[in-house]
Amino acid sequence: MSVAQSRTGATAEGGRSPGAPGRIGSATAALVAAVLGFFVITLDVSGVNVALPAVGHDLGGSLSGLQWVADSYTLMFAALMLSAGALSDAVGARRAYGWGLGVFTLASVACGLAPSIGALTAARVVQGGAAAVMVPASLALIRQAFPDDPDARARGIALWTVGGAVAIAAGPVLGGLLTTEWDWRTVFFLNVPAGLAAFLTLTRAVPSARHPVVFDLPGQLTAVLALASLTFAVIEGGHHGLTATVPAAAAVAVVAAAAFVAVEARRRAPMLPLWLFRRRGVSVPVVAGFACNAAFYGGVFVLSLFFQEQRGQSAFSAGLMFVPMAVITAHFNYFSPKAVSRYGPRSVVVAGLLTGAVGCGGLAAVDAGTPWWVTAVLMVPLGIGGALAMPALTSLMLDSVAAERAGTAAALLNTSRQTGGALGIAVFGALLAGDFAPGMRESLLLAAGLLVANALGAAALLPRHR
Repeated sequence: MSVAQSRTGATAEGGRSPGAPGRIGSATAALVAAVLGFFVITLDVSGVNVALPAVGHDLGGSLSGLQWVADSYTLMFAALMLSAGALSDAVGARRAYGWGLGVFTLASVACGLAPSIGALTAARVVQGGAAAVMVPASLALIRQAFPDDPDARARGIALWTVGGAVAIAAGPVLGGLLTTEWDWRTVFFLNVPAGLAAFLTLTRAVPSARHPVVFDLPGQLTAVLALASLTFAVIEGGHHGLTATVPAAAAVAVVAAAAFVAVEARRRAPMLPLWLFRRRGVSVPVVAGFACNAAFYGGVFVLSLFFQEQRGQSAFSAGLMFVPMAVITAHFNYFSPKAVSRYGPRSVVVAGLLTGAVGCGGLAAVDAGTPWWVTAVLMVPLGIGGALAMPALTSLMLDSVAAERAGTAAALLNTSRQTGGALGIAVFGALLAGDFAPGMRESLLLAAGLLVANALGAAALLPRHR
């Protein structure tokens, strides 16, 4: 072992330290690759939501089947995220990111060729697992690209979130256009050129450091079982009532969650160190991130169905409804770090959560007779709220842990976010199973209440800016 390696306790891919001189623009290449990958992941989610009615008409899926098409992705995304963070730390962020990107792109092709709802759902599971590898690795790439410059790192994180915001804007429009003019399958094929561009850019980034990590198989299995059982119970219970399988699934979820906590508390090298939750800079982003995604992705799922099934709009027209929200969201994603520097994370997080709550509350009053432009305007605060809160929460999370824990911290935050998204879609879809209009109103009011509760919690727990 070299002197440099003995000092750091880690090696880099190819035997080179991540701090060694590398190819010109390697930090920029890492940032661009991370942004492109997050763009691809978010583009898939936003585009698929608009295409769901067409998927149902083509493959004969019910509302619960369409929920599984959406939730199978976010479920695996959430369940595998923690192990994916450990993988990023163990093999190096660049290598883990490249693996995830390659599998995600191939799985997108499988989605586009799927002959049935079951095959599509299975391919979405693979997509979700690959996305779980990509997200913590992408944030770790940004963390490693700017190790000694918090301001540059904050700008990098802001650009990363802007990539997601641009995808939110482009996804519904492109997804709706492709679905209307060609076929819903082309929505998935859209990921291929973007994935290839991200992979080619990634090859210009310098290798990442590897850190010794022990994989936690019992923790991973209990996490997957708990999340899958809970999601199944919510979706099936909402559509079929309290049949024998629903309480059984709920019981399995509770037992698996308890087993997960017990396993993590006893292992020497858990995939989720429970002591992290003692830090408010970790616990607040985890809970608030859950609330943001539950409100946002649950709301997008409901509104996508509302525009097409209740208002009779085409997929393209429905996609255009999201454009004002997404364009303004992109601006506020980049504005958030500047606001954090001036006012502190507490004020920005609270303002973002309350703004999102206002948006959900306003949308709860919308019905099929509401003018389209009123609905589009009311969607804007929902997007602004997440755009303000999430970059601030992400920076707060990464600043609260050491560099060698960056992958694990990013995985924890995004696990909570994706779990929120999966359960938001499951719960809101269950509320829609009866009468659509009351179910939509109840869903959006529930989202507003969740955001207000988290705003109050963040105001109480985070320190004031000095």
